Amino acid sequence: MRTPYSHEVETFMRALQDRITAGLEAADGRGRFREDPWERPGGGGGRARVIEEGRVFEKGGVNFSAVEGELPPEFARRVGGEGTQFFATGVSLVLHPRNPHCPTVHANFRYFEQGAARWWGGGADLTPSYLYVSDAAHFHRTLQAACDRHDRAYYPCFKAACDQYFFLKHRGETRGLGGIFFDHLGRGEADPTRHFPLVRDTAHAFLPAYLPIVERRASLCYGARERRHQLWRRGRYAEFNLLYDRGTVFGLETQGRVESILMSLPPLCRWGYNESPAPGTPEARLVEHLRACDWASRD
Repeated sequence: MRTPYSHEVETFMRALQDRITAGLEAADGRGRFREDPWERPGGGGGRARVIEEGRVFEKGGVNFSAVEGELPPEFARRVGGEGTQFFATGVSLVLHPRNPHCPTVHANFRYFEQGAARWWGGGADLTPSYLYVSDAAHFHRTLQAACDRHDRAYYPCFKAACDQYFFLKHRGETRGLGGIFFDHLGRGEADPTRHFPLVRDTAHAFLPAYLPIVERRASLCYGARERRHQLWRRGRYAEFNLLYDRGTVFGLETQGRVESILMSLPPLCRWGYNESPAPGTPEARLVEHLRACDWASRD
């Protein structure tokens, strides 16, 4: 059963989806999100918003959900709350720009109740195909500033968690250049609601962190070589989301809408056998930096 507080958080998440989609449409200039409302068997539902074949975004989605009901007992134990009754609401987004110089980006912000246990999760991370140090520095500094308004210990902690989580163990590389990531924030605390302002500020930092990068990169010239490399890097993105992503697992385990869950996958990608960029190339420079790095202090 939803509480008055869960309704308050759900209202925030709905407004966050509106805020982000409006900002992205303005940045694209041509593409528009189409909305696809859905209902979950067992309780709740959401709004999938997808943009395709825009001026900037080849494919992207900004999804809102608020779902509730019964968790399968085994999965409930793995989630770590109390009992099998749950409520979850949040916004999750992935954007795949057309231009290889413009990075893919992911973010999500979520709230979860399981019995009397309540907690927050979220974050944002940048996944470019080509390395621009100034872009990575801007993205990290913007998120750092949002975190620092609450506690200067947050950003280094959340940044380290992001580097650890978005790591392809079978490839030995990070998925991208990181950002921030937090999960189970407030679980076990007497007042987990105290983290709401942090979640709000980091969520509102997403557009200022990402849109200036879009403005700088979305119109740069590229050719077949850059496009081929972009599709190869997108293959790594797909590998992570299908093998490791907790949101994908949670959505499927709770009988979520499959189209919304797999919205994060790129429209096109490729896998070359035993492929790697030639040393000294711009493509190799990106791959050499797929590891933990203090981007916020870079120039």
